[in-house]
Amino acid sequence: MALATQRSAALLAERDLALSVQVLQEFYDQAKRASRPDAIGHQQAVLLIESFRRFPVQDITSGIMMAALDARQRFQLSYWDAAIIEASRALGCTHVLSEDLSDGQDYGGVQVTNPFR
Repeated sequence: MALATQRSAALLAERDLALSVQVLQEFYDQAKRASRPDAIGHQQAVLLIESFRRFPVQDITSGIMMAALDARQRFQLSYWDAAIIEASRALGCTHVLSEDLSDGQDYGGVQVTNPFR
């Protein structure tokens, strides 16, 4: 098993995780992407998303959207990255696991950790 796959499995075995609806949407889009050599089908992606819902899942509300618009400007992020930060904040999270955001960066009390470093 590849190191990234092992690390992903270990993270999903933890109990102290939370997700946003946006993260689940992005998972679905990426997992099914035809250009991926390991793409999965719709039904398998849906089953995985259903299993991920064992963790707390934050809906993207209008309040989170407005906070993300503010964070986008404040931290010079894409809207989508800012929405993940603000959904995390709404869940009470102090850390976000991300390969895309800058490892170690603090966004007003929400710190990013790249779990694959």
